[in-house]
Amino acid sequence: MSHVVKKRKLDKTRQDRLYFDSYSDVTIHEEMIADHVRTSTYRTAILRNSESIRGKVVLDVGAGTGVLSVFCAQAGAKKVYAVEACSIAEQAAKIVRHNKLEDRIEVIRGTVETAELPEKVEVIVSEWMGYALLHESMLNSVLYARDKWLKPGGLILPSKAELFIAPVSDPVLEDRLHFWYTVKEQYGVDMSCMSDFARRCLMNSDITVNAVTVEDVLSHPARFAELDLYAVTAEELRSVGGHFRCESFGSAAVNAFCVYFTVTFPCPDKPQAQALVLSTSPFKAETHWKQAVLYLDAPVDVVQDTPVTGTVRMYPSKESARHICIHVDYTIGEQKRQSKTFSIPDWSSDSHLLFPRTRLECRFVSTNLKRKKGGKKTGFSPVVSTCVWLSEAGSSPPFPGSGGDERVASSSTSRGTGEFRVRQGRVTNHPIATQDEGHD
Repeated sequence: MSHVVKKRKLDKTRQDRLYFDSYSDVTIHEEMIADHVRTSTYRTAILRNSESIRGKVVLDVGAGTGVLSVFCAQAGAKKVYAVEACSIAEQAAKIVRHNKLEDRIEVIRGTVETAELPEKVEVIVSEWMGYALLHESMLNSVLYARDKWLKPGGLILPSKAELFIAPVSDPVLEDRLHFWYTVKEQYGVDMSCMSDFARRCLMNSDITVNAVTVEDVLSHPARFAELDLYAVTAEELRSVGGHFRCESFGSAAVNAFCVYFTVTFPCPDKPQAQALVLSTSPFKAETHWKQAVLYLDAPVDVVQDTPVTGTVRMYPSKESARHICIHVDYTIGEQKRQSKTFSIPDWSSDSHLLFPRTRLECRFVSTNLKRKKGGKKTGFSPVVSTCVWLSEAGSSPPFPGSGGDERVASSSTSRGTGEFRVRQGRVTNHPIATQDEGHD
Protein backbone atom coordinates (compact mmCIF):
# COMPACT_ATOMS: atom_id res chain seq x y z
CA MET A 1 0.00 0.00 0.00
CA SER A 2 1.49 3.34 -0.99
CA HIS A 3 0.96 6.72 0.60
CA VAL A 4 1.26 10.02 -1.19
CA VAL A 5 2.44 12.84 1.04
CA LYS A 6 1.73 16.38 -0.04
CA LYS A 7 4.73 18.69 0.25
CA ARG A 8 3.89 21.22 2.91
CA LYS A 9 4.81 24.87 2.85
CA LEU A 10 6.59 25.77 6.07
CA ASP A 11 5.47 28.94 7.84
CA LYS A 12 8.17 31.60 8.21
CA THR A 13 8.56 31.06 11.96
CA ARG A 14 9.30 27.36 11.45
CA GLN A 15 11.61 28.10 8.51
CA ASP A 16 13.61 30.48 10.65
CA ARG A 17 13.72 28.09 13.62
CA LEU A 18 15.02 25.25 11.46
CA TYR A 19 17.55 27.59 9.90
CA PHE A 20 18.88 29.03 13.16
CA ASP A 21 18.89 25.62 14.88
CA SER A 22 21.22 24.34 12.17
CA TYR A 23 23.84 26.84 13.39
CA SER A 24 23.68 25.78 17.04
CA ASP A 25 26.13 22.91 16.69
CA VAL A 26 29.91 23.35 16.89
CA THR A 27 30.67 21.43 13.71
CA ILE A 28 29.32 23.98 11.25
CA HIS A 29 31.33 26.75 12.92
CA GLU A 30 34.43 24.59 12.90
CA GLU A 31 33.92 24.02 9.18
CA MET A 32 33.50 27.72 8.44
CA ILE A 33 36.44 28.97 10.51
CA ALA A 34 38.64 26.14 9.22
CA ASP A 35 37.87 27.31 5.67
CA HIS A 36 41.14 29.22 5.26
CA VAL A 37 40.06 31.02 2.07
CA ARG A 38 36.92 32.34 3.76
CA THR A 39 38.34 33.31 7.14
CA SER A 40 41.68 34.71 6.00
CA THR A 41 40.05 36.77 3.23
CA TYR A 42 37.65 38.37 5.70
CA ARG A 43 40.50 39.04 8.14
CA THR A 44 42.65 40.62 5.41
CA ALA A 45 39.73 42.72 4.15
CA ILE A 46 38.94 44.04 7.64
CA LEU A 47 42.56 44.86 8.44
CA ARG A 48 43.03 46.51 5.04
CA ASN A 49 40.12 48.79 5.90
CA SER A 50 41.47 49.62 9.36
CA GLU A 51 41.53 53.36 8.59
CA SER A 52 37.78 53.24 7.87
CA ILE A 53 37.10 51.05 10.92
CA ARG A 54 39.36 52.64 13.54
CA GLY A 55 37.32 54.59 16.07
CA LYS A 56 34.05 53.67 14.31
CA VAL A 57 30.93 51.69 15.26
CA VAL A 58 30.50 48.35 13.48
CA LEU A 59 27.52 46.01 13.09
CA ASP A 60 28.28 42.30 12.52
CA VAL A 61 25.14 40.70 11.04
CA GLY A 62 24.85 36.98 11.83
CA ALA A 63 27.99 37.05 13.96
CA GLY A 64 28.14 33.33 14.76
CA THR A 65 31.13 32.75 17.04
CA GLY A 66 32.05 36.43 16.72
CA VAL A 67 35.31 35.96 14.86
CA LEU A 68 34.60 38.81 12.43
CA SER A 69 33.69 41.07 15.36
CA VAL A 70 37.04 40.29 16.96
CA PHE A 71 38.80 41.10 13.67
CA CYS A 72 37.02 44.48 13.64
CA ALA A 73 38.08 45.18 17.22
CA GLN A 74 41.64 44.27 16.28
CA ALA A 75 41.35 46.75 13.39
CA GLY A 76 40.55 49.48 15.90
CA ALA A 77 36.74 49.63 16.02
CA LYS A 78 35.41 51.70 18.91
CA LYS A 79 32.32 49.52 19.30
CA VAL A 80 31.09 46.34 17.60
CA TYR A 81 27.51 45.08 17.88
CA ALA A 82 27.60 41.33 17.17
CA VAL A 83 24.03 40.29 16.38
CA GLU A 84 23.38 36.54 16.36
CA ALA A 85 20.00 34.78 16.45
CA CYS A 86 20.97 31.24 17.48
CA SER A 87 22.34 29.86 20.74
CA ILE A 88 25.93 30.04 19.48
CA ALA A 89 25.70 33.67 20.68
CA GLU A 90 26.46 32.35 24.17
CA GLN A 91 29.77 30.98 22.91
CA ALA A 92 30.48 34.24 21.06
CA ALA A 93 30.12 36.13 24.35
CA LYS A 94 32.58 33.72 25.99
CA ILE A 95 35.07 34.24 23.14
CA VAL A 96 34.74 38.01 23.51
CA ARG A 97 35.44 37.79 27.25
CA HIS A 98 38.27 35.32 26.70
CA ASN A 99 39.93 37.84 24.38
CA LYS A 100 39.29 40.67 26.87
CA LEU A 101 37.18 42.65 24.40
CA GLU A 102 33.91 42.88 26.33
CA ASP A 103 34.31 46.66 26.61
CA ARG A 104 34.28 46.98 22.80
CA ILE A 105 32.18 44.06 21.53
CA GLU A 106 28.56 43.62 22.61
CA VAL A 107 26.91 40.33 21.64
CA ILE A 108 23.17 40.75 21.04
CA ARG A 109 21.06 37.56 20.94
CA GLY A 110 18.32 37.94 18.33
CA THR A 111 17.73 38.65 14.67
CA VAL A 112 18.89 41.92 13.18
CA GLU A 113 15.25 42.61 12.28
CA THR A 114 14.27 42.64 15.97
CA ALA A 115 17.50 43.97 17.52
CA GLU A 116 17.51 47.53 18.83
CA LEU A 117 20.89 49.24 18.69
CA PRO A 118 21.55 52.38 20.74
CA GLU A 119 23.14 54.13 17.76
CA LYS A 120 23.71 54.09 14.01
CA VAL A 121 26.83 52.38 12.63
CA GLU A 122 29.53 53.37 10.14
CA VAL A 123 30.42 49.83 9.07
CA ILE A 124 28.47 46.63 8.40
CA VAL A 125 30.33 43.33 8.11
CA SER A 126 28.65 40.00 7.45
CA GLU A 127 29.44 36.56 6.10
CA TRP A 128 25.98 36.00 4.63
CA MET A 129 26.70 33.84 1.58
CA GLY A 130 25.02 30.45 1.24
CA TYR A 131 25.34 27.68 -1.33
CA ALA A 132 24.94 29.16 -4.82
CA LEU A 133 25.28 32.50 -3.01
CA LEU A 134 21.60 32.99 -2.17
CA HIS A 135 20.61 29.76 -0.39
CA GLU A 136 19.56 30.56 3.21
CA SER A 137 18.38 34.05 2.19
CA MET A 138 20.57 35.83 4.77
CA LEU A 139 21.36 38.70 2.41
CA ASN A 140 17.88 40.08 3.14
CA SER A 141 18.95 40.63 6.75
CA VAL A 142 22.07 42.50 5.64
CA LEU A 143 19.94 44.78 3.46
CA TYR A 144 17.57 45.38 6.37
CA ALA A 145 20.53 46.35 8.55
CA ARG A 146 21.86 48.62 5.81
CA ASP A 147 18.60 50.48 5.45
CA LYS A 148 17.93 50.84 9.18
CA TRP A 149 21.33 51.18 10.86
CA LEU A 150 24.04 52.23 8.37
CA LYS A 151 24.95 55.92 8.31
CA PRO A 152 25.12 57.63 4.87
CA GLY A 153 28.47 56.94 3.25
CA GLY A 154 29.05 53.92 5.50
CA LEU A 155 31.14 50.88 4.56
CA ILE A 156 29.75 47.40 3.75
CA LEU A 157 32.07 44.37 3.79
CA PRO A 158 31.77 42.73 1.30
CA SER A 159 30.12 45.23 -1.03
CA LYS A 160 29.59 43.28 -4.26
CA ALA A 161 28.65 39.75 -5.27
CA GLU A 162 28.82 38.11 -8.71
CA LEU A 163 27.41 34.83 -10.03
CA PHE A 164 28.99 32.68 -12.74
CA ILE A 165 28.03 29.59 -14.72
CA ALA A 166 29.98 27.11 -16.84
CA PRO A 167 29.21 23.79 -18.58
CA VAL A 168 30.95 20.81 -17.00
CA SER A 169 31.46 17.11 -17.53
CA ASP A 170 31.20 14.81 -14.52
CA PRO A 171 33.20 11.61 -15.18
CA VAL A 172 32.03 10.05 -11.90
CA LEU A 173 28.44 10.36 -13.09
CA GLU A 174 29.31 8.72 -16.40
CA ASP A 175 31.05 5.88 -14.57
CA ARG A 176 27.97 5.31 -12.42
CA LEU A 177 25.70 5.27 -15.46
CA HIS A 178 28.02 2.87 -17.26
CA PHE A 179 28.14 0.57 -14.23
CA TRP A 180 24.91 -1.18 -15.21
CA TYR A 181 26.49 -2.35 -18.47
CA THR A 182 29.26 -4.10 -16.51
CA VAL A 183 27.07 -6.22 -14.25
CA LYS A 184 26.63 -9.05 -16.79
CA GLU A 185 30.36 -9.53 -17.21
CA GLN A 186 30.84 -9.65 -13.43
CA TYR A 187 27.80 -11.64 -12.32
CA GLY A 188 26.13 -13.09 -15.42
CA VAL A 189 23.01 -10.92 -15.10
CA ASP A 190 22.30 -8.33 -17.80
CA MET A 191 21.17 -5.17 -16.01
CA SER A 192 21.80 -2.70 -18.83
CA CYS A 193 18.07 -1.93 -18.86
CA MET A 194 18.69 -0.09 -15.55
CA SER A 195 20.66 2.65 -17.31
CA ASP A 196 17.66 4.85 -18.14
CA PHE A 197 16.33 4.54 -14.61
CA ALA A 198 19.76 5.35 -13.19
CA ARG A 199 20.01 8.41 -15.42
CA ARG A 200 16.65 9.71 -14.20
CA CYS A 201 17.67 9.17 -10.57
CA LEU A 202 21.13 10.69 -10.83
CA MET A 203 20.47 13.50 -13.29
CA ASN A 204 17.61 14.83 -11.22
CA SER A 205 16.48 18.34 -10.29
CA ASP A 206 18.48 18.68 -7.08
CA ILE A 207 21.11 21.37 -6.67
CA THR A 208 24.12 19.22 -5.83
CA VAL A 209 26.82 20.89 -3.74
CA ASN A 210 30.11 19.39 -4.81
CA ALA A 211 33.68 20.32 -5.66
CA VAL A 212 34.19 20.54 -9.43
CA THR A 213 37.71 19.85 -10.67
CA VAL A 214 39.33 22.22 -13.14
CA GLU A 215 39.69 19.42 -15.70
CA ASP A 216 35.93 18.95 -15.82
CA VAL A 217 35.10 22.58 -16.65
CA LEU A 218 34.42 22.78 -20.39
CA SER A 219 34.58 26.54 -21.05
CA HIS A 220 35.49 29.88 -19.60
CA PRO A 221 32.83 30.73 -16.99
CA ALA A 222 30.28 33.40 -17.87
CA ARG A 223 29.01 35.97 -15.39
CA PHE A 224 25.21 36.17 -15.35
CA ALA A 225 24.44 38.40 -12.36
CA GLU A 226 25.97 41.09 -10.16
CA LEU A 227 24.67 42.47 -6.86
CA ASP A 228 25.74 45.87 -5.52
CA LEU A 229 25.10 45.66 -1.77
CA TYR A 230 24.90 49.44 -1.51
CA ALA A 231 21.98 49.57 -3.95
CA VAL A 232 20.22 46.18 -4.35
CA THR A 233 16.78 45.83 -2.74
CA ALA A 234 15.06 42.89 -1.06
CA GLU A 235 12.45 42.95 -3.83
CA GLU A 236 15.17 42.55 -6.47
CA LEU A 237 16.44 39.46 -4.65
CA ARG A 238 13.16 37.73 -5.45
CA SER A 239 14.51 37.16 -8.96
CA VAL A 240 18.25 37.29 -9.67
CA GLY A 241 19.72 36.25 -12.98
CA GLY A 242 20.69 37.10 -16.51
CA HIS A 243 22.01 35.81 -19.82
CA PHE A 244 25.15 33.76 -20.40
CA ARG A 245 27.22 32.59 -23.36
CA CYS A 246 30.11 30.11 -23.26
CA GLU A 247 32.15 28.35 -25.94
CA SER A 248 33.45 24.87 -25.28
CA PHE A 249 37.18 24.20 -25.05
CA GLY A 250 37.12 20.91 -26.99
CA SER A 251 35.32 17.61 -27.52
CA ALA A 252 33.45 16.33 -24.49
CA ALA A 253 30.00 15.51 -23.14
CA VAL A 254 28.24 18.26 -21.19
CA ASN A 255 26.17 16.67 -18.46
CA ALA A 256 25.83 19.55 -16.02
CA PHE A 257 26.30 23.23 -15.31
CA CYS A 258 28.23 24.51 -12.35
CA VAL A 259 27.29 27.76 -10.62
CA TYR A 260 29.62 29.62 -8.28
CA PHE A 261 30.05 33.10 -6.83
CA THR A 262 32.58 35.71 -5.83
CA VAL A 263 32.30 38.56 -3.35
CA THR A 264 34.44 41.69 -3.46
CA PHE A 265 35.65 43.80 -0.56
CA PRO A 266 36.14 47.52 -1.14
CA CYS A 267 39.19 49.33 0.16
CA PRO A 268 38.50 53.07 0.11
CA ASP A 269 41.60 53.61 2.27
CA LYS A 270 43.79 52.37 -0.59
CA PRO A 271 42.03 53.26 -3.88
CA GLN A 272 45.04 52.17 -5.92
CA ALA A 273 45.14 48.71 -4.36
CA GLN A 274 43.67 45.77 -6.21
CA ALA A 275 40.22 44.77 -4.95
CA LEU A 276 40.15 41.81 -2.59
CA VAL A 277 38.00 38.99 -3.94
CA LEU A 278 36.76 35.86 -2.18
CA SER A 279 36.13 33.36 -4.98
CA THR A 280 34.42 29.97 -4.94
CA SER A 281 35.52 29.27 -8.52
CA PRO A 282 36.66 25.73 -9.40
CA PHE A 283 39.80 27.44 -10.73
CA LYS A 284 40.64 28.70 -7.23
CA ALA A 285 41.37 27.02 -3.91
CA GLU A 286 38.40 25.02 -2.62
CA THR A 287 36.07 26.53 -0.03
CA HIS A 288 33.35 24.96 2.10
CA TRP A 289 30.82 26.40 -0.38
CA LYS A 290 32.31 24.29 -3.19
CA GLN A 291 30.12 24.74 -6.31
CA ALA A 292 26.45 24.20 -7.13
CA VAL A 293 26.13 21.46 -9.76
CA LEU A 294 23.01 21.32 -11.93
CA TYR A 295 22.64 18.06 -13.87
CA LEU A 296 21.00 18.07 -17.29
CA ASP A 297 18.42 15.42 -18.17
CA ALA A 298 20.86 13.88 -20.66
CA PRO A 299 24.46 14.59 -21.71
CA VAL A 300 25.10 16.61 -24.87
CA ASP A 301 28.26 16.18 -26.96
CA VAL A 302 30.22 19.32 -27.84
CA VAL A 303 33.32 20.04 -29.90
CA GLN A 304 35.75 22.93 -29.96
CA ASP A 305 33.93 26.31 -29.82
CA THR A 306 30.41 24.84 -29.56
CA PRO A 307 28.27 27.69 -28.20
CA VAL A 308 26.42 27.13 -24.91
CA THR A 309 23.94 29.94 -24.33
CA GLY A 310 20.96 30.66 -22.14
CA THR A 311 19.51 32.45 -19.17
CA VAL A 312 19.58 31.77 -15.44
CA ARG A 313 17.00 32.86 -12.88
CA MET A 314 17.37 32.33 -9.13
CA TYR A 315 14.42 32.81 -6.79
CA PRO A 316 13.16 31.66 -3.36
CA SER A 317 11.33 28.34 -3.13
CA LYS A 318 7.57 28.50 -2.59
CA GLU A 319 7.85 25.88 0.19
CA SER A 320 10.60 27.68 2.09
CA ALA A 321 11.77 31.21 1.38
CA ARG A 322 15.24 30.32 2.71
CA HIS A 323 15.69 27.67 0.01
CA ILE A 324 16.84 28.76 -3.44
CA CYS A 325 15.57 27.55 -6.82
CA ILE A 326 17.55 27.91 -10.04
CA HIS A 327 15.82 27.89 -13.42
CA VAL A 328 18.02 27.49 -16.49
CA ASP A 329 16.96 27.90 -20.13
CA TYR A 330 19.83 26.73 -22.32
CA THR A 331 20.84 25.86 -25.86
CA ILE A 332 23.90 23.74 -26.63
CA GLY A 333 25.10 23.96 -30.22
CA GLU A 334 22.34 23.07 -32.67
CA GLN A 335 20.24 21.35 -30.02
CA LYS A 336 16.71 22.53 -29.33
CA ARG A 337 16.36 24.94 -26.40
CA GLN A 338 15.88 23.14 -23.08
CA SER A 339 14.62 24.23 -19.67
CA LYS A 340 15.08 22.81 -16.20
CA THR A 341 14.40 24.01 -12.66
CA PHE A 342 16.60 22.95 -9.75
CA SER A 343 16.25 23.22 -5.99
CA ILE A 344 18.12 22.19 -2.87
CA PRO A 345 16.22 19.31 -1.25
CA ASP A 346 14.05 20.29 1.71
CA TRP A 347 15.40 18.21 4.61
CA SER A 348 12.76 19.36 7.07
CA SER A 349 11.64 17.03 9.81
CA ASP A 350 8.91 15.53 7.66
CA SER A 351 11.14 14.85 4.67
CA HIS A 352 11.74 11.22 5.61
CA LEU A 353 8.13 10.59 4.56
CA LEU A 354 9.00 11.80 1.07
CA PHE A 355 12.36 10.02 0.95
CA PRO A 356 11.87 6.68 2.75
CA ARG A 357 15.36 5.49 1.88
CA THR A 358 17.95 8.03 0.80
CA ARG A 359 21.48 7.29 -0.39
CA LEU A 360 23.84 10.09 0.53
CA GLU A 361 27.31 10.13 -0.99
CA CYS A 362 29.98 12.37 0.51
CA ARG A 363 33.42 13.02 -0.90
CA PHE A 364 35.69 14.91 1.42
CA VAL A 365 39.34 15.44 2.29
CA SER A 366 40.77 14.92 5.75
CA THR A 367 44.05 16.69 6.43
CA ASN A 368 46.51 14.66 8.43
CA LEU A 369 49.28 16.39 10.33
CA LYS A 370 52.78 15.40 9.33
CA ARG A 371 55.20 15.41 12.26
CA LYS A 372 58.94 15.28 12.55
CA LYS A 373 60.61 13.40 15.33
CA GLY A 374 59.94 15.20 18.56
CA GLY A 375 56.38 16.00 17.53
CA LYS A 376 56.96 19.21 15.55
CA LYS A 377 54.21 19.90 13.00
CA THR A 378 55.55 20.29 9.47
CA GLY A 379 52.56 20.26 7.13
CA PHE A 380 49.40 18.50 6.01
CA SER A 381 48.73 15.31 4.11
CA PRO A 382 45.34 15.06 2.36
CA VAL A 383 43.30 11.84 2.42
CA VAL A 384 40.39 11.67 0.00
CA SER A 385 37.50 9.67 1.39
CA THR A 386 34.21 8.56 -0.12
CA CYS A 387 31.34 7.50 2.12
CA VAL A 388 27.80 6.26 1.76
CA TRP A 389 25.00 6.84 4.26
CA LEU A 390 21.62 5.16 4.10
CA SER A 391 18.63 6.56 5.93
CA GLU A 392 15.87 4.17 6.82
CA ALA A 393 12.16 4.95 6.70
CA GLY A 394 11.22 6.94 9.74
CA SER A 395 14.64 8.54 10.21
CA SER A 396 15.53 12.07 9.23
CA PRO A 397 18.45 12.64 6.87
CA PRO A 398 21.34 14.35 8.69
CA PHE A 399 21.05 17.81 7.15
CA PRO A 400 20.46 21.22 8.68
CA GLY A 401 16.87 21.32 9.82
CA SER A 402 16.65 17.59 10.53
CA GLY A 403 16.46 18.12 14.26
CA GLY A 404 20.13 17.41 14.87
CA ASP A 405 19.89 13.62 14.53
CA GLU A 406 23.29 11.96 14.54
CA ARG A 407 23.79 8.97 12.24
CA VAL A 408 26.61 6.50 11.81
CA ALA A 409 28.00 6.01 8.32
CA SER A 410 30.82 3.97 6.86
CA SER A 411 33.69 5.26 4.78
CA SER A 412 36.53 3.83 2.79
CA THR A 413 39.83 5.24 1.58
CA SER A 414 43.11 3.86 0.38
CA ARG A 415 44.10 3.78 4.05
CA GLY A 416 41.30 1.58 5.28
CA THR A 417 37.66 1.62 6.27
CA GLY A 418 35.77 2.70 9.32
CA GLU A 419 32.72 4.37 10.74
CA PHE A 420 32.19 8.04 11.38
CA ARG A 421 29.32 10.20 12.53
CA VAL A 422 27.18 12.63 10.56
CA ARG A 423 25.43 15.37 12.50
CA GLN A 424 23.35 18.09 10.81
CA GLY A 425 24.94 17.25 7.48
CA ARG A 426 28.53 17.59 8.75
CA VAL A 427 31.05 14.76 8.98
CA THR A 428 32.60 14.34 12.43
CA ASN A 429 34.68 11.78 14.27
CA HIS A 430 36.29 10.38 11.11
CA PRO A 431 38.63 7.57 12.25
CA ILE A 432 40.83 7.42 9.16
CA ALA A 433 42.04 10.98 9.61
CA THR A 434 44.84 9.87 11.95
CA GLN A 435 48.19 11.52 12.35
CA ASP A 436 51.00 10.57 9.99
CA GLU A 437 54.16 9.60 11.78
CA GLY A 438 57.77 9.39 10.80
CA HIS A 439 57.76 12.08 8.07
CA ASP A 440 61.00 13.99 7.78
